Amino acid sequence: MTTASALTGVIPPVSTPLTPDLEVDTGSLARLVDHLLTGGVDALFVLGSTSEVAYLPDGHRKVVLETVVGHVAGQVPVLAGVIDTTALRVLDHARVAAGAGADGLVATAPFYTRTHPDEIAVHFRTIAARGGLPLYAYDLPVSVHSKLGTDLVLELAADGTLAGVKDSSGDEGGLRGVILGRRDRPEIDSFSVLTGSELTVDSALWMGADGVVPGLGNVDPHGYARLFRAAEQGNWVAARSEQERLLRLFQLVHVGAGRMGMSSSALGAFKAALHLRGIIDHPATALPQIPLNADEVARVKEYLATAGLL
Repeated sequence: MTTASALTGVIPPVSTPLTPDLEVDTGSLARLVDHLLTGGVDALFVLGSTSEVAYLPDGHRKVVLETVVGHVAGQVPVLAGVIDTTALRVLDHARVAAGAGADGLVATAPFYTRTHPDEIAVHFRTIAARGGLPLYAYDLPVSVHSKLGTDLVLELAADGTLAGVKDSSGDEGGLRGVILGRRDRPEIDSFSVLTGSELTVDSALWMGADGVVPGLGNVDPHGYARLFRAAEQGNWVAARSEQERLLRLFQLVHVGAGRMGMSSSALGAFKAALHLRGIIDHPATALPQIPLNADEVARVKEYLATAGLL
């Protein structure tokens, strides 16, 4: 759900279906959006890590944005990843996102360049001032090599630069620090704190997080919606049970481990699962990722069957 104060709920980072020749499969993408909406999600995040944004050329990004925003037609908010190395490049993507009708922007700290926290602050303030849409910070140190410090996040929330943060840092103490800092500063109670750690969602919600951005939510949006609603109602036993079921299902991301990198294994497994469930036409991943083989796809199928998803 979306309240006047914050974006909340289940906000999956939408996978990007591709054709065998690696163009955007718009028909499959529209079906995936329908699958997510039917699953009870509260918003969509396109062009994030699970969307393979780092692998997609600008033309593909534009097709994804226009397809999703057009198909959603205002049913839920759509956040657009505008991830790139530095602020001026990010602003190019922001203009496309605004033109497509996105409801908000998601950006990481700058990367490739070595940056200081003051430069990271300039980066986000520049995007917020010129981007024309609410801006959400994506804390992803494993990819951008900068951790967004609690004080910096709260400072950017307080001055109106950031509408929220997606914390994929794995630093649960840091996440809690942001939640507590917001609680102590009523002027930023509209700041949205979202966890990207999809295996500890019940814990994050109990601490006071507003929602989750789960890659596995592509495969099982209903499960994450059930988890969130249980937590919202204070039924922590049900929330924990659903989280534990999703944790077991999440093991499918490791089917290619040892033969390929985690991106190839995890994103390939998500797409294999969506293909096996009849939601997308092809499980292709963008180059240079390595595709899953038949044995690995068979293991994904076993995880789906165990989870009751086939």
